[in-house]
Amino acid sequence: MTTAKDGLKSAERRNFLKLASTGSFTAALVAGAGGMLWSSEAAAQTAKEEKERERAAEHIMTVATAYVLGASRSYPIMQLDLKENIQNATNGKVYVKLAPGGQLGAGGALVQKVQGGTIQAAQHSLSNFAPFASTVDLINMPYLCGSNQRFTNLVNSDFWKSEVHPKVEANGFKALFYVNIDPRVVAVRKGGNAVTSPGDMAGVKFRVPGSKMLQQYYRMVGANPTPVAWGETPSAIKQGVADALDPSVGALYVFGFKDILSHVTFTQAVPDSQVYSCNLEWFNSLPADVQDGVMWGSELTAHQNLAKVPSARAYAMAELAKAGVQFHALSGDQLGEWQEAGGYQRSEWDSFKTELAGSMDNFAKLEEAAGTQGKYYVHDA
Repeated sequence: MTTAKDGLKSAERRNFLKLASTGSFTAALVAGAGGMLWSSEAAAQTAKEEKERERAAEHIMTVATAYVLGASRSYPIMQLDLKENIQNATNGKVYVKLAPGGQLGAGGALVQKVQGGTIQAAQHSLSNFAPFASTVDLINMPYLCGSNQRFTNLVNSDFWKSEVHPKVEANGFKALFYVNIDPRVVAVRKGGNAVTSPGDMAGVKFRVPGSKMLQQYYRMVGANPTPVAWGETPSAIKQGVADALDPSVGALYVFGFKDILSHVTFTQAVPDSQVYSCNLEWFNSLPADVQDGVMWGSELTAHQNLAKVPSARAYAMAELAKAGVQFHALSGDQLGEWQEAGGYQRSEWDSFKTELAGSMDNFAKLEEAAGTQGKYYVHDA
């Protein structure tokens, strides 16, 4: 028996395929995100508007991401907002074509495509900039900019713009805006115990990426760092190859971990940080007014991103809680215990500071920038 819901889904699928097959993939995405695919008339109207916008534009800007369009509900990557804002801020001179959901790749693959000019812009982890500007890697130094506010202070500071931006620009990139997602957490697999202090980490096989800094940090706070490729992480957690992992809450929800976790603790050590970057040569080829529009559209989206952080977190937490995950917010004293055990003030980090910042003096400027309230406010868990 076909229900009204089945009929609705069928109509949405039919309209999506119809739009996509006529070359209006971005229109199909926009209609889907706006909840208009159920109506053939509304979907057709959206396609017409998108075609008119594309025809009227003087420049086409393909923006690729690793995330599906609906992801911003729990992981505020803001790709639809960026499209809309850049188109409006350039008075329609730029038309943004979206390539979401990893259809053109993710992470390093997107960085290479932006650098090579295959696409105009993409979202990727801030760590992907580290090969061009080693200072960037210091975002992974525990408690330097783990909280949302310290991260936002740092990447919008004069020091960051004078130290990091020239190096990434020398390698062909223009940073459009930095995406605040939320700090990484300590997430324990089903059957595991809550972790609220470094003492609870003894014997915990902690899944880490390739970052030497994160591996050192989890060792310092008592865990057994276990490098596992991201694609293999869900099965490693399920099978007990790893006991815990550390993405942000939004990432845990988006990547389908909700049914295999028991406890999540907000330790605020390291940010889950993203950036939208653009091919510099393409950007420089634009007329000055269009360049200004692209940057203004990016700044508008940055404001929306910061405002979205708490509601995205709340949605991800509510969905994870439905699956039985318990959350643990730490007091100032408890956070102090984590920082004392593995924070950037410890001498074990000195070699990273001099190697990545260039000198202890430069690192001190970085630390000051992270601790100085800038013009942007963002909520912390």
